[in-house]
Amino acid sequence: MADFSRPGSLHGAIDLGARKQALEAQAKREAAGPQAASASVVDVTEATFTGDVIERSMTVPVILDLWSPRAPGSAQLSPVLEKVVAGMGGRAVLAKVNVDASPQIAQALRVQAVPTVLAIFQGQAVTGFQQVLPEAEIQRWLDELMGAVEQFYEANPDVRPQLQEDAGEPAPGPVLDPDLAAAEEAIDKGDLDAAVAAYERLLTRVPGNEDAKMGLAGVGLIQRTMAADPADVQRRTQDPADLEAQLLAADLEMLNGAVDEAFARLVGVVKRTSGDERDAVRKHLLGLFDALPADDPSLVKARRALANALF
Repeated sequence: MADFSRPGSLHGAIDLGARKQALEAQAKREAAGPQAASASVVDVTEATFTGDVIERSMTVPVILDLWSPRAPGSAQLSPVLEKVVAGMGGRAVLAKVNVDASPQIAQALRVQAVPTVLAIFQGQAVTGFQQVLPEAEIQRWLDELMGAVEQFYEANPDVRPQLQEDAGEPAPGPVLDPDLAAAEEAIDKGDLDAAVAAYERLLTRVPGNEDAKMGLAGVGLIQRTMAADPADVQRRTQDPADLEAQLLAADLEMLNGAVDEAFARLVGVVKRTSGDERDAVRKHLLGLFDALPADDPSLVKARRALANALF
């Protein structure tokens, strides 16, 4: 059964917000300077999760060590993780989360046991394990992870971070579009209408701007689900004829990071409907597509599935 729960202040912690704010995250990281970027181990709280984990993961894998002082395995595993990650020369970051002090992070990531280790890259949990492993196996796991990261950058060279060879003056960071900056500020203040207006201004100036389209779609998701009761939506989805419930369920899944599940849900509805109902679901699904980068693997797969369902 699908889970439409809202994990407190970390609602959407490893999902769309991370993807749509990649440019803003890069500007913040570069403004922080090389010293901040080179730290290989950081303690993370609920207040710093977005910056220390999600934003950092846009350029380097973040190894998330979810530990507890009550778990003997944590005392064994954490020092080994620190040693192995420290030896990677800044190619990865170790983020340590005390789940007793920051329970909402564990809830958002659906952590069932401690210690749990997750690799976060491009805002997504891509791999992990839940037991104490010897150093050699951890090193092997990290080597496989870094190999996958390199394959990602080979397939997407335009998003590969530019390493600065000159250790002198830091290179200037990207200039953030004023409307993107205004949208981010509005979101931080909870003024979603102002964020929408800023994104729409940018789209008027630069039609098709991906950052604005993603931001607008993400804000739309939040606005549509603000008044939704997840438990009620989950109950209503048992009725296949309740299209509104299916659309809301897909929105909630998107916001909880279950992107593939949201797309599969609506593709399934497209298959079993016709006429105006099918067209409404199709348009809603296309709106969800706007929340992801054009080359996102989940988006590529879902477009193919939608085409098969329609034709």
